[in-house]
Amino acid sequence: MFPTQFTGASFTWERKKLGIYVPITMGQSPNSKNYTNNPRDNILVQGNADLYNNRVLKRTFTTEVTKIADRNDILISVRAPVGDIARNQYESIVIGRGIAAIKGNNFLYYQLEKMNNSGFWKKYIAGSTFESITGKDLKSSDIYISNHKEEKSIGDIFQTLTKTIQLHEDHLQFLHSFKSFLLQKMFFDNDIPPLLRFNKFTEKWNQCKLNDHTIVTMGQSPNSKNYTNNQTGKILVQGNADLYKNKILKRVFTTEVTKTAVKNDILISVRAPVGDIARNQYESVVIGRGIASIKGNDFLYYQLEKMKNNGFWNKYIAGSTFESITGKDLKNTKIYTTNSDEERKIGNIFSSLTKIIQLQEHKIDSLKKLKQFLLQN
Repeated sequence: MFPTQFTGASFTWERKKLGIYVPITMGQSPNSKNYTNNPRDNILVQGNADLYNNRVLKRTFTTEVTKIADRNDILISVRAPVGDIARNQYESIVIGRGIAAIKGNNFLYYQLEKMNNSGFWKKYIAGSTFESITGKDLKSSDIYISNHKEEKSIGDIFQTLTKTIQLHEDHLQFLHSFKSFLLQKMFFDNDIPPLLRFNKFTEKWNQCKLNDHTIVTMGQSPNSKNYTNNQTGKILVQGNADLYKNKILKRVFTTEVTKTAVKNDILISVRAPVGDIARNQYESVVIGRGIASIKGNDFLYYQLEKMKNNGFWNKYIAGSTFESITGKDLKNTKIYTTNSDEERKIGNIFSSLTKIIQLQEHKIDSLKKLKQFLLQN
């Protein structure tokens, strides 16, 4: 069966050695004594840590020029992890020994991305104590080429898709920043009253202990012999690893019921890292000793999220060998309350914003899956 092709694309693709098809420059690290923090010096790209989101990160600079990469060169990491790529967006940069620079169009760029995603480089690094690929192996790698017109069409598709993903990721970052800004301004901050309030609400907020305001249940772990992979058992939430994006992950089950949390309870991790939260979306779950369950509305939920973001729990865990918070400290934690109408409005804002963020994340995931599908096919 022949693959689906662009209209008019009938050219048979040819296999080529990468180093014969395009020029490749293997990096050479400057002497470390010539490294600087001065942005006026040459940007140094030493390895994978200097590549992010298909671009170069400016982290280190050098006064010594060894090997260079020009604008739009493809940069590929040749040391652990091998195969990550980026485009050089600067006029000229210095490349260290963890990087190679390749002259190439978008067609080649996305072919290299597909090769990395498919584990192409593993055959070169198998058994090595330090994951790397030699210049000889890189240059002798097989790639496939087509005619200029088809290469441009394919390259344009992936370039457009990549830019679309980047725009959505930028928007997602904005949404996270906006939510963080509102969390800081609409709740108490170190005993400073909220700076943003709805017009009709002017009354003073009240401070109280968490346990005086609502019900807090500390978890108790079942005996491990009662853990099971059978989903007919009760879902067990043991700690932070079972909380993801404000929801519970179903990973472990138990036939023993110790302490439980019901639907819509707020679950908070009380062991490292302390303070991560999620809503229980199931009718009932068993909570282990790394979790506490709190009855609360969205206003309380996002107040706890804000406290976590601000490092509120650090004062309880400072100096402890195992990061945790006691039930006493959790129950005595000071929170702020206001009238039910204001709490409902504030909770609705953050609940809506969280849903928008989740939709944006879903959109990005869908675009990335589309891109992976097209790369493979």
